[in-house]
Amino acid sequence: MDTAPMLAKAVPTVPEPDSVRGGLRYEPKWDGFRGIVTVDGDDVEIGSRGAKPLTRYFPELVEAFRGRLGGRDHPVVLDGEVVLRSGGPGAEHLDWNALSQRIHPAESRIAKLSRETPAQFVAFDLLAVDGEDLTGRPFDERRDRLEQLGRDLSDPLFVTRTTLDVDLAREWFTTFEGAGLDGVVAKPRARPYEPGRRTMLKVKHHRTADVVAIGYRIHKSGHGVGSLLVGLYDSDGELRQVGGVSAFSDRRRVELVEELEPVVVTDADGRPVTGDGERSRFSSGRDTSFVRLEPTLVLEVRYDQMEGDRFRHTVQFERWRPDRDPESCGYDQLDVPVAWDLRAVLE
Repeated sequence: MDTAPMLAKAVPTVPEPDSVRGGLRYEPKWDGFRGIVTVDGDDVEIGSRGAKPLTRYFPELVEAFRGRLGGRDHPVVLDGEVVLRSGGPGAEHLDWNALSQRIHPAESRIAKLSRETPAQFVAFDLLAVDGEDLTGRPFDERRDRLEQLGRDLSDPLFVTRTTLDVDLAREWFTTFEGAGLDGVVAKPRARPYEPGRRTMLKVKHHRTADVVAIGYRIHKSGHGVGSLLVGLYDSDGELRQVGGVSAFSDRRRVELVEELEPVVVTDADGRPVTGDGERSRFSSGRDTSFVRLEPTLVLEVRYDQMEGDRFRHTVQFERWRPDRDPESCGYDQLDVPVAWDLRAVLE
């Protein structure tokens, strides 16, 4: 079954169950790689939300699916999330950095990481089983069938928890963040599976922080600011790069070059000083150099969560803060969620 995943649109708060005809069912929002998994006999395919298949990167999951669901007369098709957990007993959490390291071109590296940092799969929908295409059935029915199938699953394969209680969903939104989860998803109970459509509703964590502008990269077009690099001061007074701001309009990108010109660091000949940004396998072959800025400008940004000492995703520009002292922009201003054990979420 070649199926595009059903998508979600963002809403500001966890919606009331009667806000959608037929009611809503709530689930934790997992932070990993979306995957449509097809188990057909002994063949296992993990398709991503994009065009790149994930199968080769997670051989331990392929083996788990083959062992738990293989050998059937008809294919099983699951929708879910590939995640990776780390931390000791009582302090497990989702580990995006370790998960992202799993996408590697070398087979030897893939095999090594599959043993050292094995992934898990959390199923949250069932699209086909026992020769039946379930995509036209209501979600409540698909969920019942998924729970039946889930009796055959065990670590590293899980079925996500769910609730009809909006108050419990709001509690999950707050508490589960401490285990690295991304928010809450609300799904219409009576709707069929609608590939490519934003039928579900998602509520994610959004916060603001004051950060220091430390540099910018030129846009790929060669004109204007592509991304603005930002930093925070640590407890030792060192300014650390924590992420970037992008998604500027064409006009705004050009305007920013002029606005930032007074604080561009220059050499003895008056030429801008550049630095080389951090590289990863995602930036391989890409120019990561940036124009350095004097750390004098403060801006407020919106972010969802932290991953270690950096912003988890690209942040959004909110406003300039000329009233703020750059040295006051430290990690201590960040809203840190209370720790929560991921194992308690999975079980």
